Amino acid sequence: MADTSNISRRRKAALADGSVEYKAKRDELVRVAAMLFKDKGYKATTLNDIAKAANLDRASVYYYIGSKDEFFKEVIKSSVDKNIAEVESLLRMRSLDPVQKLERLIELLMISYDECYPYMYVYIQEQMHIVAEEGTNWAQDMAQQTHRFEKAAMGLITQGIAKGLLRDDIVPVLAANAIFGMLNWTHRWHKPDGKYGAAEIAGTFSRIFFDGMRV
Repeated sequence: MADTSNISRRRKAALADGSVEYKAKRDELVRVAAMLFKDKGYKATTLNDIAKAANLDRASVYYYIGSKDEFFKEVIKSSVDKNIAEVESLLRMRSLDPVQKLERLIELLMISYDECYPYMYVYIQEQMHIVAEEGTNWAQDMAQQTHRFEKAAMGLITQGIAKGLLRDDIVPVLAANAIFGMLNWTHRWHKPDGKYGAAEIAGTFSRIFFDGMRV
């Protein structure tokens, strides 16, 4: 217990100090953990697995990250926050109509899955609704961020219908679910070095969706 407390104090001091070297090693451990979460699942992955994959002992891992739960939170939050900021910037663009914005949103999300691999896929794989039900401040914040993204897509679909750009016989929430269903299912098969690039996947999904939705 004394050793653990000592490591915890050292970790807090290192975080407060904010050295470039410490942050780089911490980020690398987060990346290693994310790959293991993706391959083995969050529940099946242990801190010992993370330590072994990073060629460290368990005590050294504790110096950088306090728990497996902390790894998971670090893996997810930065990617979700970045996506929300980009979507809100997109919504403010007056030069694009709702359909054009929705096309950009689809591309933005798919490219983020590719560039931030496998962070967002870990979140999807570990079932976002279960994370949201945890009741912690972090889980509630992530649920709110996810809802903002979904609300943005649904709002654009509704605007497109109101402007006569999209069919009015399709329920907006079901249309939005179709988009996220296509995009989120890519966690089962897409990798950045795969046969199809993120832009090509996004373009294909957009054609499938809008060919069925345009007036």
